[in-house]
Amino acid sequence: MSPAKRVILLVEDNPDDEALTVRALTKANVANPIEVARDGAEALDFLFCQGRWAGRDPVPPQVVLLDLKLPKVDGLEVLRRIRKDARTRALPVVILTSSNEERDLAASYEIGANSYVRKPVDFDQFLEAARQLGLYWLVLNVSPAATPA
Repeated sequence: MSPAKRVILLVEDNPDDEALTVRALTKANVANPIEVARDGAEALDFLFCQGRWAGRDPVPPQVVLLDLKLPKVDGLEVLRRIRKDARTRALPVVILTSSNEERDLAASYEIGANSYVRKPVDFDQFLEAARQLGLYWLVLNVSPAATPA
């Protein structure tokens, strides 16, 4: 599957932040389809083709936009599991969070996040952040060939 067709996995439990992120990516002309997981367990199910995503095409997403404060399985644990599995180890993961806690930032990078972005409160700033994320991770970044999960 070409990068233009690979999905973005947005892992976000807050419906307002989900809508804002999808809107910002759309306004930034990101053409990739966006799948949303609303908790960490759903994210893992998507990534490893389990649960309601058991029948999906096993091509991994182009990038994972991962919130940290999630129900069921928190974002840091999702990241740990992504990095432990050979099928997802090289998957680009961008932490997209409102957390200002230094320990979250440090832990994210220690576990293997590719990037850590704090969600701007202002929509115009968020729009610019989404545009830059899309440009870098979906256009400029070269990642390993898609390896089915």
